[in-house]
Amino acid sequence: METNILMSKWSTPHSTPPFSLITTNLYAPALRLAIKEAEENIDKIASQKDSPSFSNTIAALEFSSERLETIEALLMNLNECCTDDTIQQTVLDMLPELTRFENKLWMNEKLFLRVKTIYDEQTTLNLDSEQAEVLEKYYQHFIRGGINLAPEKKERFATIVEELATLSEQFNQNVLADTNDFTLHITDPSDLSGLTNDAIATAHDEAVKRNMDGWLFTLHAPSYRPFLAFADNRTLREKMWKAYNSRGNNSNRNNNNTIIKKIVDLRLEKAHLLGYDDYASLSLSRTMAGDEITVNNFLDKLLKASLPYARKDLAEIQEFAKKQGADYELQNWDFSYWSEKLKKERYDFDSELLRPYFQLEKVREGIFSLYNKLYGITFTPNPDIQVYHEDVRVFDVTDKGRYMGSLYLDMHPRANKRSGAWMTEFRGQHNVDGNEQRPLIQVVCNFTKPTADKPSLLSFDEVETFMHEMGHAMHGMLSDVHYPSVSGTNVRHDFVEMPSQVMENWCYEPEFLNTFAEHYQTGETIPIEYIEKIRASERYLAGWLCLRQLNFGLTDMGYHTLTEPMADDVKAEDFEHAHMIELLPVVTGTCSSTSFTHIFCGGYAAGYYGYKWAEVLDADIFSKFKSDGIFNRDTAKAFRETILSRGGSIHPSILFRDFMHRDPDQDALLKRCGFVE
Repeated sequence: METNILMSKWSTPHSTPPFSLITTNLYAPALRLAIKEAEENIDKIASQKDSPSFSNTIAALEFSSERLETIEALLMNLNECCTDDTIQQTVLDMLPELTRFENKLWMNEKLFLRVKTIYDEQTTLNLDSEQAEVLEKYYQHFIRGGINLAPEKKERFATIVEELATLSEQFNQNVLADTNDFTLHITDPSDLSGLTNDAIATAHDEAVKRNMDGWLFTLHAPSYRPFLAFADNRTLREKMWKAYNSRGNNSNRNNNNTIIKKIVDLRLEKAHLLGYDDYASLSLSRTMAGDEITVNNFLDKLLKASLPYARKDLAEIQEFAKKQGADYELQNWDFSYWSEKLKKERYDFDSELLRPYFQLEKVREGIFSLYNKLYGITFTPNPDIQVYHEDVRVFDVTDKGRYMGSLYLDMHPRANKRSGAWMTEFRGQHNVDGNEQRPLIQVVCNFTKPTADKPSLLSFDEVETFMHEMGHAMHGMLSDVHYPSVSGTNVRHDFVEMPSQVMENWCYEPEFLNTFAEHYQTGETIPIEYIEKIRASERYLAGWLCLRQLNFGLTDMGYHTLTEPMADDVKAEDFEHAHMIELLPVVTGTCSSTSFTHIFCGGYAAGYYGYKWAEVLDADIFSKFKSDGIFNRDTAKAFRETILSRGGSIHPSILFRDFMHRDPDQDALLKRCGFVE
């Protein structure tokens, strides 16, 4: 019988996945074999006669499901960035089995007895700080996994967890389907008025690819965002905006309304079973913030600070639009259009003029060079590493000859790839008993594609996005801990965005931009006046953009602080929470919640506030880089050693203090946004 390649040891460079040999039909049988293997490993740990110790129980658990986790990571990552009907169905088929395995693990009473014995005796065991954190993590997994529930409640709890896994995946698939189902086909050149040449060329290439004439626009970011920002045809802007903001809310098989209601109610029931009043209380108990009061106070402080500025932003844009002849009240599909024009007038600056200076390959090399300056690491293309799609490029990362890991970059949109940008990993870092494993990190984006006569040219926002995701990637790549459960980005949820957001700050620094921003045709370095205009416009719409993020955060908390099952339908809940501070008119038929993948399938439930929470930390941390010098090796070394390399091995509050030698300055973000002096 032929061995399943997914169950074999891979004789590839750095034991990277042999994608050319992996077919979709191999995943389900491999996962079932790996589940069986993991269950046998766990049974051996639970049944051993030796007294419980950190080594024979906790450390053993860390590696008991290693093969299963690798195979699952491959399948789930491909489902996000290179999916098809077969992969999607495989995921839906396997999620119940994978969830049952997890439930069985966390409800294993014999195993928990060993973990609890170690937990109760930890003060006598001389555990180091990382081992103590790993032990705490496992103990909490069991508690939050229902180990202390009565038998009948355990059964119900397991059912809830299984249903939630399937519902979240269905939500994700529905959003992708609705994103792909809509296109705007333009055949009249007059409807292209106002659009940039790049946006028009991209739309033409999309039409050609589908054997159509004219121009085809989609809801993927490189097509959708320029259309909303530049298209003069207001009717078509409205059509695009409504389509984007109705995803998951259409009268078709992709409708997410019922799924949201089920997810919210099941999460609440899960929290109640564990003794919490609401899901947010359960979720926040393992974060930096710690509880709802802290989060709500934090959001309220930001809301009070930003709302006057957001109102001012909107009033200025409305007044500007009227002066330009817009005899209507601004709607959602007007805001990007008129704000872009006001920005151009106010700062004598057209953001599209930046694109020629941000060729994707040059930006990538600029980011690589930055990490070399800061940390001494180098990125070398490795064409021998197999990829899952021809768009993907792989780089080996080394530190003075030491292999740190491999970086997969997948930069362009496809119909079988979800929107947005994210970092993940095919394999994490660990180093126990000298057996070191270095990570395989993946960065996925949806940047403007090259056209027939132009390379991929990024907007400034896309440059920031690239920097953001590379911040996550280096958090994973520079990890240097022992145990996989606390390596890399396995940190408290409201800390995970800090290393990525701090990297965005370099985008506004002339010293950095001058290292790579060259005109793709002439080789001219980006003019200093362009950089000055970037910096001058850094606070443009700061109030509005902050309010937008707060809307998302408050919507998230609104769903997850319910203490009773949802009485209203999703649209009512969405209206109550998403629009409680919305300054533009609410549009009938649209619903932001039905495509809110972050909280319904992306792991940010009761955690979306973390983006703003991490901004406070990143604003504070970058102030030190600014003070010491943005390329200061000593500061970078301290940041790497005290934060990036430590992963989740120590509580993030301690990591922050180790670097800054004090607690966070809560006003750092307000100062950066210009809300306080």
